[in-house]
Parts: sequence; structure tokens; C-alpha cells
Amino acid sequence: MKNKYRNPETPGSLFLSLEGIEGSGKTTQIKAIESFVKNKGMRVLTLREPGGTTFGEKLREAILQSETPLHPLAECHLFLASRAQLLNEKILPFLLQPGSVVILDRYIDSTLAYQGNARRLGYETILTLHQFEPLNLLPHRTYFLDIGLETSMERQKTRGNQKDYFESQKQEFYQNLLDGYREVSEIFPERILKVNAENTPDKVTQLIISDLEKILP
Repeated sequence: MKNKYRNPETPGSLFLSLEGIEGSGKTTQIKAIESFVKNKGMRVLTLREPGGTTFGEKLREAILQSETPLHPLAECHLFLASRAQLLNEKILPFLLQPGSVVILDRYIDSTLAYQGNARRLGYETILTLHQFEPLNLLPHRTYFLDIGLETSMERQKTRGNQKDYFESQKQEFYQNLLDGYREVSEIFPERILKVNAENTPDKVTQLIISDLEKILP
């Protein structure tokens, strides 16, 4: 099934995604990557999932503010609808320009972890749905910021924000989610770099930048 997927075809462009459970530090590392890449003279587009387009942001609001449990398949298709639009409207046109970098907060691996494992749709179902254009586009590199469940819960408490649709799930859901991320990182080791995000933010940044220096066009 892997031969159904592809990387961006424009030489000199780079597609990155960051993954991790709540509190893993994605926002901090995205800012660090953005700064590093801009200093290299490259054009940068930073986006989030679900969202990034007018259509996607409306779907994001519908999902995260839902007070009614969504069927896992309905949940999955909402994310895929947002993703397809984001790819078509923003990501693919941007990557066609050499010297461009897309940094995406969540992508296919979130769907594999959340809906594939935590919601029990299965990885095969998620991968099958991503065989079709434009969903078959894979990042050149995915950084999975790996933290333990206790660390995640502590960091969420520190934030003190109101919990959204996913953040209000029970601990069993979070454990399944974390297990999913770790399994997926083992399934795609050539694309996903697992980073120990229990380290200080500066150390995590150092590890990511060290890898980026090897893969930048």
C-alpha cells in the first residue's frame, strides 16, 4: 500500500509535520523550526489541522465544540474533508515554488492515532482512505514529540484552558492515543523521527534542527 503515497514533486521544497499528544510542545517547536528555516532564506507556510482554510476552520469549530459524541467514521471524514481542502487550496500550490517549506501542526498520523487506534477504526481503514489524490501526499519528515501520559496531564493542568471535544476524553482514550502514535512511528520509521519531548524545549529544538540540517534542500 505504501506505493500509493507520494512526496511533493517540486525539487527544493520541503513538507514537514509535527505530531504529539496534548502538552508535547508542538507550538514551541513549530516556532523554532519556522525561525530556523526563514534564516536559511526559504519561504515558509505554517498551518494547522483541522483548519487552515475558511472551510477547514468551520469544520474545526464543529468538531472541537461538539457537545454530542461523533461516530468515529463521521469524525474521520470531517478531518479528511478539511485536509483535502487544505492540500488543494494551500499546501500543494505553495510547494510548487522551489525554496518553499510547509510546516503543518498535525496531519495523517493524527488520524491514524486518534481515529485509527483510539477510536478503533484501524490503521488499514485510515491508510485506505488516504490512497486518493490529494490525500496521498506525505510529508518529507514528521517529528513525533513523544511524552508520557503523566507529563501530558500535568502540562494540561498548568495551562488551565477549557477542555475541547478531545481534551475532555477519559484517560483510557489518551493512553490508546499515545499507543497509536508510538505504533505509527514504528510503522513509518523512514519518515517519522521520534523525539523525546520530556527533554527541555531547547534540547528538543536542538535535536530537530540537527535533523533538519541534513534534509533541507
